[in-house]
Amino acid sequence: MAYSGGPMTEAMYYILLALMNPNYGYQLMNEIEQVSKGRVIMGPGTLYGVLTRLQKERLIVVVNDDGRRKTYAITQEGKSALKEEYKRLENMIQDGIILKEGNEDEQSS
Repeated sequence: MAYSGGPMTEAMYYILLALMNPNYGYQLMNEIEQVSKGRVIMGPGTLYGVLTRLQKERLIVVVNDDGRRKTYAITQEGKSALKEEYKRLENMIQDGIILKEGNEDEQSS
């Protein structure tokens, strides 16, 4: 099952971002918290559920499994999907620029 595209969940986005450097589960939770500057704190249930989904969609692979822990890495397909999602989010920010410019209603309140 390959990635079908479309919007990613926040969890998918941050896991892929954190996997730009190969990592394993527990350390990955810390990395996600760092990458998101503390905004995203992911528990093991969410993390491992999303890791399984990302593997099925071939966005990540297990690069090492010593029986105790698995080390995951982002694939080329995963990097492409992450870049697409980044562009999508960037476009959403651009589309919302009207909020930054302010309008008559906001200024009168």
